[in-house]
Amino acid sequence: MNKQSWIDKLSLVEHIEGGYFSETYRATEAVATSREGSGRSLMTSIYYLLTDDRPVDRLHKNLSDIMHYFHAGSPITYILVDLEGRLHKVKLGLDLTQGEVPQLLVPGGYWKAAVLEAGEYGLIGEAVAPGFDYRDMTIATADKIRAQFPTLWNELAPYVGV
Repeated sequence: MNKQSWIDKLSLVEHIEGGYFSETYRATEAVATSREGSGRSLMTSIYYLLTDDRPVDRLHKNLSDIMHYFHAGSPITYILVDLEGRLHKVKLGLDLTQGEVPQLLVPGGYWKAAVLEAGEYGLIGEAVAPGFDYRDMTIATADKIRAQFPTLWNELAPYVGV
C-alpha cells in the first residue's frame, strides 16, 4: 500500500503537530485527575502517519504517558527531551538488528518530536493513558525551547513550528 491508501482506508486527517491521524478508541470509563477539566478517559488510541510530504511531528509534550507502536512503512525517529533536559533519539521500526524498537514509551512531561527520515510513509499507533485531551498538550515555541534548552537548540530547532 502507498501513503494515500493508508490515509483513505484508515480515514486519516491532517494533525496540528504534522502528519495524519485518526482516533480509533476512547474509553467510556473515566478517571478523575488534577488536570484542567478533571476527568479523562482511561485510555485513548490513534493511528498516526508521517509521510514524505508531511514528515515531521513537531516538538510538543503531553501530560499523559504515551505508548507508540510501529505498524508499517519506514522507521520513524523520535527526538525526546526527558525531565532532566537530556536528549534521546530512538528509532521506531521493526529492524531490531539496526537498533530499532517496535514500541516506545514516552512518559508524560517529556518533550517529543518525530521525523520520517526516508521512505514514503511510516504508520504507527499510539495508546494514551489517561486518555488524550488537547488541554494536556503543549506545542513548543521557538522562544520557550531556546530559553529552556539553549544547548539543545540547534538539534531541536528543526522540529519547532513557526
